[in-house]
Amino acid sequence: MKKLTLIKVAELAGVGIATVDRVLNERGGVRPETVRKVLRAARQAGLQRLLPDDTQHPWRIEVFLSNNGTWFFQQLADEFAHIADRLGYRKIKLFRTLVAENPPDKLAEKIKKSSELRDGIIVYGHDYPLIHDALKHCREKGIPVVTLVSDLAEASRFCHVGINQYQAGRTAGLLMSQSMAAPGDVIMVSGRFDFRAHIDRISGFRDAITQRAPWLNLREVLAGEDEQHKIRSLLNRTLQQAQNVVGLYNSGDNNRDISALLQQHKLSGRCCYITHELYDVTRQLLQDGSLSYTLDQNARQHAVLATDLLIRHLEHGYQPDIYQDGRVELRIVTAENID
Repeated sequence: MKKLTLIKVAELAGVGIATVDRVLNERGGVRPETVRKVLRAARQAGLQRLLPDDTQHPWRIEVFLSNNGTWFFQQLADEFAHIADRLGYRKIKLFRTLVAENPPDKLAEKIKKSSELRDGIIVYGHDYPLIHDALKHCREKGIPVVTLVSDLAEASRFCHVGINQYQAGRTAGLLMSQSMAAPGDVIMVSGRFDFRAHIDRISGFRDAITQRAPWLNLREVLAGEDEQHKIRSLLNRTLQQAQNVVGLYNSGDNNRDISALLQQHKLSGRCCYITHELYDVTRQLLQDGSLSYTLDQNARQHAVLATDLLIRHLEHGYQPDIYQDGRVELRIVTAENID
């Protein structure tokens, strides 16, 4: 049985039995990356013996984030850097890689390559088959992957870290319904529809308004795709056509342009305007009364939870609940509770 287990460890790690023997008996002469693979495979195979201490080598973790330039992802990148500094180079070696959201094949290839070099991966990615295939590849290699912000349902991820995006949309809908007692039109502006979070937010918002505020008329969703010129064009045309706009919900970015158009059409401060994230633009809009609420998803907590769950797994074999352990709490921000 012991011989069979060692063979299984060797197969999982992609090395020979002699290498497994050198690692488990601490004979040296094996690269740190290979030591990691063997010890990870030993845990995965359920080897019943005391394993060597592998904390003498820093955990190599790669974080893949969007390079779209939005405040949230810039903040996330900074938060991961702070965590690496706090834990120190002896504990963790963290690699931050910014990747274009399209086309998905670039991210998929980078994830696969990273699985050969890193102990764990944290990734923000869109819901494409190529990304699912890359995560499956990581699972087969024994590399845990944490998905961040936008969930990839049915993907081979170790766990997900983020807010409940559907619940966030419903929260926005509840706030809108309580703020607007009179009939009128409500405009929905969506970010990218290949971003699961936007689909869930819009779906939650629509369901809440339909159930709680039937006197509000939901107009067709404006698919702005987080593109500045497209959002401006679609929203400007809608505002010219609509007779009685009482609310606007934006699930994505470009709040500066949206607020400028509301002001241009003399709706700033008169309609209930709800969006996401607390940053310099939304902070100013809250302070001057243009924005009613912003729903902040706490970039720091995303980074802390994702890193902590990976390290706990790598060091102690901890298996988190795919959603509960990585759940981030949503914060409703108004002009009265800005930090």
